[in-house]
Amino acid sequence: MKTQQQLIDTIDRHIEVIYGDLLNQQEKFTLTQNLLAFTPSTTTFGASLSLWSEKTLMMITYGDTIIDTNEHPLRTLKSFLDARLQNLISHVHILPFFPYSSDDGFAVKDFYSVDERLGQWQDIQAIAKDYDLMADLVINHGSSTSEWFDKFQNDEPPYNNYYFTVDTKQFDISAVTRPRTNPLLKQVNTPKGTKHLWCTFSHDQIDFNFQNPEVLLEFIRIINFYLSQGIRVFRLDAVGFLWKASGTTCLSLPQTHEVIRLIRTLLSAISPESVIITETNIPNQENLSYFGNGNEAHCIYNFSLPPLLVNTLVTGNCTYLKQWMLSMPPAQPETAYFNFIASHDGIGLRPVEGLLSDNDIDQLIKTMESFGGKISYRTTADGTEKPYEMNIALVDALKGTTKGEDDWGISRFICAQAIMLALEGIPGIYIHSLLGTSNDYDKLNKTQHNRAINRSQWHRNDIDDALDATDGKHHKIFQQYKRLLYIRRQEKAFHPNAKQVTLHLGSDIFGFWRESIDEEDMIYCLYNISLRNQVVPLSTININLEETWLDLLTQKHYKKDNDCIVMSPYQVVWLKNQI
Repeated sequence: MKTQQQLIDTIDRHIEVIYGDLLNQQEKFTLTQNLLAFTPSTTTFGASLSLWSEKTLMMITYGDTIIDTNEHPLRTLKSFLDARLQNLISHVHILPFFPYSSDDGFAVKDFYSVDERLGQWQDIQAIAKDYDLMADLVINHGSSTSEWFDKFQNDEPPYNNYYFTVDTKQFDISAVTRPRTNPLLKQVNTPKGTKHLWCTFSHDQIDFNFQNPEVLLEFIRIINFYLSQGIRVFRLDAVGFLWKASGTTCLSLPQTHEVIRLIRTLLSAISPESVIITETNIPNQENLSYFGNGNEAHCIYNFSLPPLLVNTLVTGNCTYLKQWMLSMPPAQPETAYFNFIASHDGIGLRPVEGLLSDNDIDQLIKTMESFGGKISYRTTADGTEKPYEMNIALVDALKGTTKGEDDWGISRFICAQAIMLALEGIPGIYIHSLLGTSNDYDKLNKTQHNRAINRSQWHRNDIDDALDATDGKHHKIFQQYKRLLYIRRQEKAFHPNAKQVTLHLGSDIFGFWRESIDEEDMIYCLYNISLRNQVVPLSTININLEETWLDLLTQKHYKKDNDCIVMSPYQVVWLKNQI
């Protein structure tokens, strides 16, 4: 617990690191006072809370992934959650639900409104009442068709300094790192002449100028407004690109990290039960830096997991996944990994730079293309194009191996989900993984955007019929997935911060064990990631055979008279000690 004066001192330090010589002492003092105005006039802040548990399971979805002609999509989403996933899913991440002009919501036109095609703030509040709600804080950029940008073009304060412009003769952009191939700068005419605007992603997404403290204040105002609507988890979208400095990569700069720390400090005073998750699709070690010293993001996306896990299951070799696991430090107190293997975006390749060889990445790309996937590219600092992500529905990504398609697709897919659900961290579950949705070529062809292949839309009647058809793929995946969710929620050893130790069982069996924080429960998690039956001698996993062990999935008991576990292809075993 800290006093109000300590809060002021902490904010002052953040401002000094962020703005340095950009502001004078009076401007820094004024900024501190303006930020303090968002906090309650309490004497203490920073209380330690239990922010997650083994029951924390987050579903990721667009607001209109499931539609019904008779109601707003957000209401349809709520009724689907209540009917199909109540008491299984605790959190819901609704991808940008604001008015937008492009990028499926990530070119926001109005940060304070709900897209009327989806519903109203009352619909958001209704979901937030029964589920912990995560929303995107699209903090790096805004739409070129927004009211803010119109005022920028007309040189109306304060918006005339809301967007990042560069003097092309003085600002060195040669080392800039970004995930797109289009030109970085966009020319715009203003009453003060032509300006060159920074566009990390597209010319419809103009980067904000955080060197202007008014922009920082605006986003704190937005956070405070979202809190009033029931939002408690904030996904800081593309936050790594927030700060720019001449001659640098303009990615993950010290000021960017300090802005996140400042937001965390303010949230600890305004809403200590709230959580920050940073979305930084970058190499693994750089991504880990967003934890700071336990004072930055509460959670970071575990971006290396999706490509490594897909590679493991299509090659039948867990060596790289195991090496990565061994290199990952346990999350610090009051932080956690955010695990996912599918999302609205593609399967990123930057996070496996240095983890997979170029030949392995090439093989993985060719395998995904053979399963109908697409590849998106980025421009490197030297101007060359390099694969950035693989765009494919996960159920199709796992419908075979490097040797081609086979009949083990569903088993392989469920094995992948069972790995993700059992790992240290909080699971993020893309709705299309729950539903078993395949590549959407119609949407891909219609939009000509690779990411659309994994952004399908279901009519409520159609998905209900598909989930109820007992002989169909969607029913089988949904029911097996739900069972995994139910089991995970019951086990203390699956707490996001429970101890994890990687097992060494060769290249065909991926394994680790989890131990509950109170050290009472232990679960050995074993996965046959190959096409062959595997025999796992119990002696190799070093369990105490004087105890009785239960496979939570098959309900089979193992005692000292059992000497091995026989596992069929892609079988999962969660072996728990029976006290």
